[in-house]
Amino acid sequence: MAGSASYFQRAGVLWMAVITLSMGFFTWILFWPAHVPYEQLGPLGSLAHYLVKNHYTTLYHGFWIAWALHLAEALYSLRLCSTKGITDLGARLQWFIQTFLFGIASLSLLLSYKPGKKRR
Repeated sequence: MAGSASYFQRAGVLWMAVITLSMGFFTWILFWPAHVPYEQLGPLGSLAHYLVKNHYTTLYHGFWIAWALHLAEALYSLRLCSTKGITDLGARLQWFIQTFLFGIASLSLLLSYKPGKKRR
């Protein structure tokens, strides 16, 4: 529905799955590194083990920076909602939550949304 005050589009399932698994794995190696079966994860496990062992502080800061960026994108999505005429509180909340959780996969949908022109 072009130009709708309640416009919302769900991010693609593939993007949602990739981002959820990636952030989940990042959380796992960061907060429970002793419980990760690195040797069973092949090259990804080797890389993760190396990073945890040699660059833990960088990983830690990177984790919080990633979430801070997601928060900034989510706040920007609220501004975009305003400029694009999305005034419905429910739709705005959906954009905020989806963008916080899935970042650019959600924000790109909102950025590409072109609302219809208002009739006089």
